[in-house]
Amino acid sequence: MTWLLLGLVLFIGIHSVAIVAPRGRHAIAHRMGEGPWKGLYTVVALAGFGLIVAGYSAARQDPVVLWVPPVAMRHVAALLMLPVFVLLLAAYLPGRIQRAARHPMLAATKFWALAHLLANGNLADVLLFGSFLAWAVADRISLKRRASAGLLRAVHGASPGPANDAIALVGGLALYAVFAFWAHGFLFDVRPFG
Repeated sequence: MTWLLLGLVLFIGIHSVAIVAPRGRHAIAHRMGEGPWKGLYTVVALAGFGLIVAGYSAARQDPVVLWVPPVAMRHVAALLMLPVFVLLLAAYLPGRIQRAARHPMLAATKFWALAHLLANGNLADVLLFGSFLAWAVADRISLKRRASAGLLRAVHGASPGPANDAIALVGGLALYAVFAFWAHGFLFDVRPFG
């Protein structure tokens, strides 16, 4: 569990610099230079991600059960996961979906984390998915402050166009199907649909 916690602190911590100290983030990047800052950010995020994967895998070997969710929660989780891949693609494909969601990456993270919290009742699950849900909510709230202070940077993606929504929708649902019926079982040895 220690590796999981350390990984969460590193990964969510580096992703929270702009939440906690938006002007500090800009000052650090300016002092270090944008390239070195992004390099440091990447190294810390990857180290955190690796520790999360290793820690979560180890915690699954000896789970601490907090509760056993009803089987129906797996169906609720499957429904909540439907928009996740669509939103992930929409984050980089400007269109109506992106405008409606405002921050599609954060919306995807919230849906993903909530779905997994509802379907899993082990301590490691609560730590992992609860941390990501709390972070996504905090980041969404902080975006309003950062926007009013003029501290947001544009996310570069594809050129705006009506085809982007179709690509996000069709591609996202295709990714959902691949992940739900094959990749989730292959990667995590958990098959959402049997």
